[in-house]
Amino acid sequence: MAEESLGLRERKKRQTAHRIWRTALDLFVERGFDKVSVAEIAAAADVSKMTVFNYFGTKEDVLLAPLEAHVADAADAVRDREPGESAVAALRRQFLAKVDGRDPSIGLSDDVGVVQLLRLISDTPALARRVMLFQMRGIALLTDVLAEETGDRLTAGIAAHQLVSARDAVVVENHRRLLAGDRADAMAADCAALAERAFDLVEKGLQGYPASA
Repeated sequence: MAEESLGLRERKKRQTAHRIWRTALDLFVERGFDKVSVAEIAAAADVSKMTVFNYFGTKEDVLLAPLEAHVADAADAVRDREPGESAVAALRRQFLAKVDGRDPSIGLSDDVGVVQLLRLISDTPALARRVMLFQMRGIALLTDVLAEETGDRLTAGIAAHQLVSARDAVVVENHRRLLAGDRADAMAADCAALAERAFDLVEKGLQGYPASA
């Protein structure tokens, strides 16, 4: 939702959440994730410790909130797809739109905060494990959507694993290049080409799944 369309109270909440996140990121970069407490984040962000917990459940949640917000992207793309459109086509369309928008959620932003976040995840096993759980939740959500539509949970699960894994393989390559110092604009064409290849491979296996009603 665009910032200008929100009420004053909601805008202030978003601004506070972002301030807490940005403050936490700065502290984690400076001192390491494990050496910063929630109390220290709160003090540096000029809020109470309770306020931090009102916005985020754990210290991991503070840092990973931007990633968690996109856990349902694949499920949303398939649920809201056009009539007659396959699941692969829906995810392909969503992903390529994110490429065009240089979307941080697919690792196609070289904003300093995005790169710092990726480096922290790479260097912190607890955060890397949490990101893997996000992937599993995304697969489960997509499985639910496909199973509800088709009534076949096994095939839905197989398809969901293939779709999310193909998409995330491209995202991982984007992360690798960002951490190596590449710029998002220079990566975009390669990213789109890799996405097309990845979704082509999955499409051959799923063959238009699920069938149109």
